[in-house]
Amino acid sequence: MPVFAQQVQIYGRLNTALEYVHTSADTAGTTLGNVTRLSNYRSVLGFRGDEDLGSGLRALWQIEGALSVDTGSGGIANRDTRVGLSTPFGTVFGGNWTTPYTSSTAQLDPFYPTTAGYMSIMGNGSAPTSNNVIDTTSFDRRQQNSLHYWSPNWNGFSVRLAHGLSEEKTAVRKPSLTSFAAIYESGDWYLTLAHELHTDYQGAGLDDKGTKLGVAYRFGATRVAGVAERLRYQTPSGPLERNAYYLSATHQIGPHGLRFGVARAQDGSGSSTATLGPLRSGSDTGATHYTLGYDYALSKRTSLFSYVTRIDNKRNGLYQFAINELDTGAGADSSVVAIGMRHSF
Repeated sequence: MPVFAQQVQIYGRLNTALEYVHTSADTAGTTLGNVTRLSNYRSVLGFRGDEDLGSGLRALWQIEGALSVDTGSGGIANRDTRVGLSTPFGTVFGGNWTTPYTSSTAQLDPFYPTTAGYMSIMGNGSAPTSNNVIDTTSFDRRQQNSLHYWSPNWNGFSVRLAHGLSEEKTAVRKPSLTSFAAIYESGDWYLTLAHELHTDYQGAGLDDKGTKLGVAYRFGATRVAGVAERLRYQTPSGPLERNAYYLSATHQIGPHGLRFGVARAQDGSGSSTATLGPLRSGSDTGATHYTLGYDYALSKRTSLFSYVTRIDNKRNGLYQFAINELDTGAGADSSVVAIGMRHSF
């Protein structure tokens, strides 16, 4: 009987920054003022490997956990963790994994995943690990108890599918998640169309949908990217909808990297009286998030970086940073100046 070797890799990312935070007064006149803090940017430690089973089959596995550089806390498997098979017809696996909807455009944000990440607006918040009832508002998520299929690459085109199983089913409610992304990547072009359905998330018979289109083009040392997204929730008091847009640009000059990103949330619309994350219906409920940053690569694995980021809320806007969030009220603007270091191994 042939013996096939198994390869195991230990990997990780340590990512943290010193932040100076400022918030303006909200419509009630309250403010957090200024805060200096050390923030963690989803540092990770992971183990992954594969085993050649012959006949084009490979067993795949990964265990990945979060590390908090600032506090020392963490978990062994609360990030992308799976076991599955790679076949000539595609890859299938189950576990706790980022949805295709989320991963399809995350790479288009040069500040993902930091305080400045576009998840403040795009996807309506961030759920680093969730099931069908823990977080029922975010479309930027890692889904527990999920099954995934990734197709082979056909001349630059591929699809990814995921289904979050309805393990939280009750006598009247059967919540589940279905996520899809079609991707075309060839040469300097990257294109994606993604859709996600949340069944019974806001109640029995109430489904939520997210759809987005992403595009990026690289010419020389510069890359520009854009994302357009529409979210539609069904709530007991009626529909709640919102359009959002994101634009980014990066330029690399040797070890020097310039980064820019801007996200824009339009006012929420619909008859719903609910507030889901920062999203609610009505006039002046939108916001704009700007970020300008600089990276300096000390090596292929180690970088120093800095950025300035600001969220401008309209009078009734509730948007704030998706990670390392602040406790601010309607209409409050938030800004951060950050200096940090990132090391990968």
